[in-house]
Amino acid sequence: MASKKRITKELTELSNEPVPGITIEAKEDNIYKWTAKLEGPASSPYAGGTFLVDVDFPIEYPFKGPKVRFATRIYHPNVDEGGNLCVGILKSEAWKPSTKASTILLSILQLLEEPNPDDALVASIAEVYNNDRAKFNKTAQEHTKKYATA
Repeated sequence: MASKKRITKELTELSNEPVPGITIEAKEDNIYKWTAKLEGPASSPYAGGTFLVDVDFPIEYPFKGPKVRFATRIYHPNVDEGGNLCVGILKSEAWKPSTKASTILLSILQLLEEPNPDDALVASIAEVYNNDRAKFNKTAQEHTKKYATA
């Protein structure tokens, strides 16, 4: 199966040349299900936290993008309570078969560093982010301490 070969290759690449701040492992010998551990960027209110992100690849990968969700609770305008996230490159109309898993994970790390309140899933958090950055940072730091395993 082409998707299995591509996913195996990407997993091997990420294992051999890890991306700083990201660790990956396939779940229980299922190459289609990964758990990514993302370290909160030092320059963000998520610093010091480790966030678990589930990556589920469809059989049609790379022609269909993976489903990606936060397993760790996070206070972020682009992530809802169910862990669903809003990342441009994952939207079906924007998905390109040439996009690699490492690119997706880097985009998520970038989103932790620079939330996108204009494309928010949680309007109330986006409003705090836009209008009271200190309060946003404090709340995000509290959530990180409480939920993101160190």
